[in-house]
Amino acid sequence: MTAQGIVVQPAEGMVTNSNTTPGRSYALKLLGGATGDSIMMFEETVPAGTKSTFHLHHDSDEIAYVLEGEVTFLIGDEVTVGGPGSCAFMPRDVPHAWKSTGAETGRVLFVYTPAKAGGLIEEQHRTQRNFASMSEAELADMLQRHGWELLGPSPL
Repeated sequence: MTAQGIVVQPAEGMVTNSNTTPGRSYALKLLGGATGDSIMMFEETVPAGTKSTFHLHHDSDEIAYVLEGEVTFLIGDEVTVGGPGSCAFMPRDVPHAWKSTGAETGRVLFVYTPAKAGGLIEEQHRTQRNFASMSEAELADMLQRHGWELLGPSPL
């Protein structure tokens, strides 16, 4: 597929509210298929204490740009705290996790390049299913298809 130019306005994008964390939501801005699978981007609203799993992506690099709040990143063995304007690069095959550590709700822009790993977020949006609602076989299949590996709960 050839990508076309895309402009997504502030109030646009497919929004999914978390069914496990009150106040957490994902606004999908650029979908992999629409960008020729070059990137996938979404904005996540992360209440204080929200954290990711400890994981890695085999086929995609991940970038996180903090728009609001404070986020602590674990990338490999390095722990770094970032506020608004901070940007984190999480290369493929490097274990990482993050946690919203500020007192206020944060907002973070996440980008996957190429888009393969972002397909997991897109699939969760389409199916409205999170990891906890899947059987072990369903989860393993989803992770494999999108190049993710779960390493455990967040150490943050």
